[in-house]
Amino acid sequence: MKLSKVIYIAIIALIVLPLAKVGLPVITAPIALLLGLVFAFVFSNPCPKFNKKTSKYLLQVAVVCLGFNMNLQESLQSGADGMMFTIVSVVGVMVLGSLIGYWLHLNRKTSYLISSGTAICGGSAIAAVGPVLKADSNEMAVSLGVIFILNSVALFVFPPIGHLLDMTQTQFGTWAAIAIHDTSSVVGAGESYGEVALKTATLIKLTRALWIIPLAFVTMFIFRDKSGKVSIPWFIFIFVGAMLVNTYVALPAWFVDSMVWVAKRGMVVTLFMIGASLSVSMIKSVGVKPLVLAVLLWIIISVSSLFVVTNTVA
Repeated sequence: MKLSKVIYIAIIALIVLPLAKVGLPVITAPIALLLGLVFAFVFSNPCPKFNKKTSKYLLQVAVVCLGFNMNLQESLQSGADGMMFTIVSVVGVMVLGSLIGYWLHLNRKTSYLISSGTAICGGSAIAAVGPVLKADSNEMAVSLGVIFILNSVALFVFPPIGHLLDMTQTQFGTWAAIAIHDTSSVVGAGESYGEVALKTATLIKLTRALWIIPLAFVTMFIFRDKSGKVSIPWFIFIFVGAMLVNTYVALPAWFVDSMVWVAKRGMVVTLFMIGASLSVSMIKSVGVKPLVLAVLLWIIISVSSLFVVTNTVA
């Protein structure tokens, strides 16, 4: 077995092991992502296909497990304002992204993919919309690459900003769900900020992710092609089912605690795998114009949502 695989497996084991019981610090989400990034630049990813599939499904399992620790009525109450922000921000980002992309003379499909990833849920939205508008591999790679880079930055930047501005956990969770692209980075940022922030961020982000479905149909109309297949994020509905079970069924404490442990450790392992997927070639392939579009959209959505959240959410 190659040294890179041994180190890769060892890091995952350290993330999962209960280190706190032996006096060692538990590996948190930002640290896991940093370890993944360092690993990616020191070694090449030893198992890219396994890494990609496992991180995708592990995140879905983690999110569903988190649902067993959430009360539907309380979550809806805490996330009601965030749902309205979601509607406004999704439509606004898609319109702005198209206009800025046109101004930059950027490839239409690339700008549409980046706007979709920024507006809804990062790589998941891009992966769902891409086949509908028949984007080629280069357009997909560039869009996913630029969104991935900004997600990595967000996980390190957002929690310190939240503490600096003395944001409540509900405020931070709402802001993170709207302004950070991928679900993995949203739950990672929320988990590092606090329990309430994690629950709020997850609920609002998954509500936001449901916009993949109407966006896919709108995309068919815009690009005049009805043959594209839509990838529906079914795990979101399972997550809601888990919330319903926890809300109306008296689950034993050991079961809920076990689900929370799986959710949190699963999220952290996912972030390590995502970090380990980054490569120098991916960064080079992004180019200037797509990065400019993504950064401009990110700044607009981050600043505007921060202003609204801090002034309307308790």
